[in-house]
Amino acid sequence: MSALYDKLIGVIEQKITPMAGAIGQQKYVTSIRDGFIAALPFMIVGSFMLVFIFPPFSQDTTWGFARAWLDFSERHFETLMLPFNFSMGIMTLFISVGVAASLARHHDLDPLTTGMLSFMSFMLVAAPLENGMISTAYFSGQGIFTALIVAIYATEVYAFLKRNNITIRLPPQVPTGVARSFEILIPVMVLILTLHPLNLLIESQTGMIIPQAIMALVEPLVAASDTLPALLLSVLVCQILWFAGIHGALIVTGIMNPFWMANLSVNQAAMAAGEAIPHIYVQGFWDHYLLIGGVGSTLPLAFLLLRSKAIHLRTIGKMGVVPGMFNINEPILFGAPIIMNPLFFLPFVLVPMVNATLAYIALDLNLVARVVSLTPWTTPGPIGASWAANWSFSPVILCLLCMASAAIMYLPFLKAYEKQLLEQEAASKAEEEAAEGQPVTA
Repeated sequence: MSALYDKLIGVIEQKITPMAGAIGQQKYVTSIRDGFIAALPFMIVGSFMLVFIFPPFSQDTTWGFARAWLDFSERHFETLMLPFNFSMGIMTLFISVGVAASLARHHDLDPLTTGMLSFMSFMLVAAPLENGMISTAYFSGQGIFTALIVAIYATEVYAFLKRNNITIRLPPQVPTGVARSFEILIPVMVLILTLHPLNLLIESQTGMIIPQAIMALVEPLVAASDTLPALLLSVLVCQILWFAGIHGALIVTGIMNPFWMANLSVNQAAMAAGEAIPHIYVQGFWDHYLLIGGVGSTLPLAFLLLRSKAIHLRTIGKMGVVPGMFNINEPILFGAPIIMNPLFFLPFVLVPMVNATLAYIALDLNLVARVVSLTPWTTPGPIGASWAANWSFSPVILCLLCMASAAIMYLPFLKAYEKQLLEQEAASKAEEEAAEGQPVTA
């Protein structure tokens, strides 16, 4: 077992760690991740509005309060939907600006100017006129991949032109803001002269504008991202990287966020239309069934540590329980420790994978309500699971089952580790007593 573990650690350190480190530091990955983080507050608040628009009551309820709420929501549906439409409903605009602004910092460009360039470029290809009005069809999940591609393209064009001094330069006496306005004239023209003709060409050849064509191309990937194999692979990568001390969740979420947001947008549209919710694997699923207490679902482990006979583990448990309730588990990961601890490798990797399988099957069989809202990742598990599914109760039960499953799987490994620490504590105590010249007690 020791030889197998050493070989595994060798592979992680020599092969996986350098590759993961390179991916994690890659400018496009970090820019996409930061762009989503910048847009997150708007999307969370927008998703929260769904609770008021679609209250968690049956349509045929006779309870006075519930009936009044449902009738009010139906009567003022358009008014209540307005905050959602101008937050979650236009998330690609926020993401486009956020990604470009983040990528601009890698090129030492002005983030605000670059974000505006990206915004203009996205609107140029994704906001066609229909009957004299701008279509917003691609401002939500359907345009998310276009927003990412256009943001990167616009920023790289700006960086290339500036790097090669293809710009309008004004004398130093001119105010900085005015000089910057003239500096981006050429990038604006280049973007218009490349993106607009390309959009027209694609539309003439395929009958689809750029966002439609991109969604057609990535549709197989989007569909594949909502399968159990894709779910298990992403969890496995995250856990192995974390065990090696690399923030695997940042890498995995950076890659999966576009797929999650596209699927979440479809779920919300289905709920608004009164249709069945189609997608399972979205952000709320990841946060509230697989990361209960943080990566590795360590909140149940923190509760187990509170009753440990080993002083060290009991202390770590006291330190880790409260942060763990809000999905912050660094005290457990590095204090127990779990990271690079061979005794915890199997449960750390298997717990979220087993829970992922359990939760996916439960949602696939329609035993548990599916995710329709974006919630803060720090929301405690059962509460966040219910909130994400529009305050349904079935996710609470599933979340508690996942916690129980995690506790059962962690317990035997914890007992083995506790035995080691107790032996070490006894030996240390014996050495201290011997050093003080006191009789060694049994």
